[in-house]
Amino acid sequence: TGHGSIDLVVRAVKEGAEHFLTKPVELPALLVILQRLLENQRNRQKQLAGRSREARDFVDPFVGTSRAIKELAEQAERVVAAETAVLIQGETGTGKGVLARWIHGRGPRADEAFVDLNCAGLAREFLETELFGHEKGAFTGAIVNKQGLLEIAQRGTLFLDEIGDMDPQVQPKLLKVLEEKRFRRMGDVRDREADVRLIAATHQNLRTGGAEKKFRSDLYFRISAFQLAIPPLRARGEDLPMLCRSLLSRLCADLGRREATLASDAEQALARHPWPGNIRELRNVLERALLLSDRDVLSRRDLRFDEIGGEADVPAYDADLTLEGLERAHIERVLQDQGGRVDVAAQRLGVPRSSLHQKIKKYGIVLPRN
Repeated sequence: TGHGSIDLVVRAVKEGAEHFLTKPVELPALLVILQRLLENQRNRQKQLAGRSREARDFVDPFVGTSRAIKELAEQAERVVAAETAVLIQGETGTGKGVLARWIHGRGPRADEAFVDLNCAGLAREFLETELFGHEKGAFTGAIVNKQGLLEIAQRGTLFLDEIGDMDPQVQPKLLKVLEEKRFRRMGDVRDREADVRLIAATHQNLRTGGAEKKFRSDLYFRISAFQLAIPPLRARGEDLPMLCRSLLSRLCADLGRREATLASDAEQALARHPWPGNIRELRNVLERALLLSDRDVLSRRDLRFDEIGGEADVPAYDADLTLEGLERAHIERVLQDQGGRVDVAAQRLGVPRSSLHQKIKKYGIVLPRN
């Protein structure tokens, strides 16, 4: 307009105007305004898309009906709305990260950032710069300023996975941040605010670590105001069928294939497996079966268990078996696992393929069909 007034500006903004310009309009300024408007629009679309994806990718950490998982859900509900630091304990693959995201997504900081860092295997210098950031010139190679995760997580949640592996020299610095709510970038002299909620996770016994001087006891008591223990998969066998259905549904959607189910022999094999890798291992086994089979009903022969987990269907020890009987049973079991592929079974048994063929002929073993 060529007749700008405060009343006109207010009315225009109320009716939806993004900007109000008076003539003559400077074209370079107009270009900058339009570019910023388009960028803001793209950012809003990305946020909406991100929220839609997060809703679609949401994983329920409490799938099942076992007493152990119900108790965990009840305990998590009690702490979700608090600002209290939470320590999640559990074996590798039990879903500690999934539970941490669930707590964040249900808590008062859900609209803010969820920032995670795995402390395992990180050198002290790298861990410090990741957490606190650094100023240009703070050390050799620091050619630009770098934000730390504490800044990125401001007003949100910081999830430190495998905190038991944190370098002992970094632990007192983290403790100071939690107590004073302030930190400094490496090479800086100015304090910065640290308004974050901490969720930590570990598969270790941090009390023992404190006794062995590997993990500071004062930091342990600071991060463990509320503790959640995720039960291993072997302790919640009744949840396995429901977990399999949930994982298969998600995996089929991710792989773009029809819904798949498990045959009874596959369910029995899964129920007998010890699951040292817990839910992560279960997901791997099911995903591998879907990738290697185009059938809608997965059978026992479609399952490929991790070697570290041992056999899923090793029968109870029979003292009446002869050595030949035991050898035959083991060969049959391995051939069944490998879908009748003699070359792969021979590698697993540690014998030449020709020797395995001789054993198959000797014992009259019928090869399973793929």
